Amino acid sequence: MNIEGLDYNTQREKLILPEYGREIQCMVDYAVGLPEKAERQRCAKAIIDIMKRMVPRDRGNADYEQKLWDHLALMSDFKLDIDWPFDISDARRMKTKPEPMPYPMKDIPVRHYGSMIFDIFEKLKTMEPGPERDEIVRRTANQMKRNLAQWSHGSIDNEKVANDIAHFTDGKVELPADYLKNERSVAKTFEPRPFKRKKRM
Repeated sequence: MNIEGLDYNTQREKLILPEYGREIQCMVDYAVGLPEKAERQRCAKAIIDIMKRMVPRDRGNADYEQKLWDHLALMSDFKLDIDWPFDISDARRMKTKPEPMPYPMKDIPVRHYGSMIFDIFEKLKTMEPGPERDEIVRRTANQMKRNLAQWSHGSIDNEKVANDIAHFTDGKVELPADYLKNERSVAKTFEPRPFKRKKRM
């Protein structure tokens, strides 16, 4: 819906550095269009002074002014013809977006247990029965119960955990029906906090 006389930000040109606001961007655009280099230089210095007042918390940093002049160069799209007091070559590198990093997603059957649990399942497949395997199974089962409690808002199904351990270890580890019931779990139940009314003064 367009209403005559109203100017919406969504209809304006996208800001290069939104943290400085549209007024600073307008000042930069004005400075770029000035015909005399001396005028552009004075205008650039005035803009930097305003930017300093907008971000005073960073004044203690060694590269504080360098950063501001880099930002000015970015906002002008490197079209501001002045004698730059700093080397703005780093600003050109700031303009280029880095390549997306590959995320090491493992192909696991269910997400709620996580890849580390499935690594343990693979280890359990090759382990011989004994105290060491029993301890790993105990710790793994408790961690699985924690994960289920988080994903299902507090409910824990011991039978499901036992069945999943047997299934994902290809039947190499089968727990007795009462094993997880007797095993003390450190899984926490998630209960909503009671709402407390603030006392009126």
